[in-house]
Amino acid sequence: MNMLKQNDATVNLSALVAEFLHYLEKERRLSLNTVESYRVDLSQLIDFLLENFPDSMTAPEKIEIIDLRGFLAGLKHGGYALSSIERKISAVRSFFAFLYSRELVDMNPARYLSIPKKEKRLPNFLDFAQANEAIELPQTDTPLGIRDKAIMEILYDTGIRASELLSITPLRMNLDEGEIRVIGKGNKERIVLMGRHAIEAIKDYMRIRPDLLGEKSTKNFWLTRSGSALARRGLYNIVHKYLSRVTDGKASPHVMRHTFATHLLERGADLLAVKELLGHESLSTTQIYTHLSIEHLKESYRKAHPKSKTKTKLQ
Repeated sequence: MNMLKQNDATVNLSALVAEFLHYLEKERRLSLNTVESYRVDLSQLIDFLLENFPDSMTAPEKIEIIDLRGFLAGLKHGGYALSSIERKISAVRSFFAFLYSRELVDMNPARYLSIPKKEKRLPNFLDFAQANEAIELPQTDTPLGIRDKAIMEILYDTGIRASELLSITPLRMNLDEGEIRVIGKGNKERIVLMGRHAIEAIKDYMRIRPDLLGEKSTKNFWLTRSGSALARRGLYNIVHKYLSRVTDGKASPHVMRHTFATHLLERGADLLAVKELLGHESLSTTQIYTHLSIEHLKESYRKAHPKSKTKTKLQ
């Protein structure tokens, strides 16, 4: 039952927002934090309308989509992050859908309010020299260094995700064929391929693994200094340790995955083959690496080609 009616003299936009928030909390049973987010977003809308379209405060049916677009434009000029603007659009859409469903407005001006497209960020990757240097950094005269070398080799050689690497067991590896069966997203299994360097690094690690394991018993392949299972945070720290010494950019296991894909495509690998090796569901996900390769080529051109830069005028 509506708490407010359109012909009620006390109706105003603030009261309608209050009814909407009550609906979210009591009927939709959203969390208090979520309701508070809606309140903050819609309060900003009210402040904008009060300043620019004061008549709409007592006549919500006068609000048009151009007014709402003005509100969003103000957010963009105000420096709000795209994710914040997207959330506020969602709040405005939900609010006006509520008013329309309750027949508190005759039409929904937010129905066609579009969400700004997010800029695609190209992933960080290493060039060949950086990747090779990072892989050679572990000190292989210690058990932990041998483990780290194997981890770095596999990440670069296969392009597997951190979670996939941590799930590896000896039974899933065929070192004679250079194959590893991994369980990827959606619990789907695929086969990834290894080269000679990764295979040798794994064999070296398998020889010293009992030294790390000691008296403990675990099915986990990757171990810590104390013989416990290597956790995701531990893996991140290992990779970050070496990558941060060769790059100023991101230094996570995923950078090795990006590097794997980029280097394959730069050397002429088929896009569909790379898609399968990465375990991507959609080819469009893999295609970002072609854009990355193009940007890399442009940068190389700008640095190396004598006519890529503006000539200095003769005095």
